[in-house]
Amino acid sequence: MNKIVETEKWVQAKLAHDTTGHDWQHIDRVRRNAVLLYKKEGGNREVIELAALLHDVVDDKLVEDVEKAYEEVREWLKSQQVEEENCKHIVHILQTMSFKGGNRPAMATLEGQIVQDADRLDAIGAIGIARTFMYAGAKGTVLYDENIAVRSEMTEEEYRHGKSTAIAHFYEKLLKLTALMNTQTARSLAQERHTYMKEFLVQFKKEWNYHYENADC
Repeated sequence: MNKIVETEKWVQAKLAHDTTGHDWQHIDRVRRNAVLLYKKEGGNREVIELAALLHDVVDDKLVEDVEKAYEEVREWLKSQQVEEENCKHIVHILQTMSFKGGNRPAMATLEGQIVQDADRLDAIGAIGIARTFMYAGAKGTVLYDENIAVRSEMTEEEYRHGKSTAIAHFYEKLLKLTALMNTQTARSLAQERHTYMKEFLVQFKKEWNYHYENADC
C-alpha cells in the first residue's frame, strides 16, 4: 500500500470542485515545497508529506463541519495503516498551522514548521497574488476600497468574517508571512516572493490612482 499515492487520490477527490485557490494544484505545490524544505531541514518525511497533502481538507474556510472533517482524516490515516503516533502528529499539525489572523500558537515540531512554511510560501509571490484574487472572487470580496481601513489586530472571528478587501489582505496577512517563516530555508525562498508582492502593490496603487488628464502622451 502506497500511503502517499492513495492519499493524493483521496485529496484530489475531496477538492475536485474547489474554485477558491485551495484546489489540488495548490495542495501539490505545498507538498513539493514541503519535500524541498524536508531535504534541507530534515524531519519525518511521512508526517510532513501526509500533513501537506491533507492540510486543506479540514480547513474551516472550505468545510462546513470541521469536527467531521478531522474524524474523516483520522479514519483515513488509520485505513492507510499510518502509525498512531504519526497520526496524532499529523492531526496536531493540521490543527495548528492556519494563520487565522495570527491567533495561533507557534509550531512545536520541525515537521509542523516545515508544512506551515510550505503552505505560507504558496500564499505569497506571484502565485499568492493570483490565489488572493481567486479567493476574493469566489467569496464576493471587493477588490479594493480606500474607505475600508486595513486591520492591524483581529480576533479569529474578525479575521474570518470582518469587512475587508483583496488588497487589504496583503497588509493584514501576506506581507507578514516572510517574517513568520519557521525555517531558514523558507525565509530565504520567501524573500524574492515578498519583494515581488511589494512591487505589485506599488504598481496597483499607481494604476488605481492614475488620471489620464495628467498623462504625458
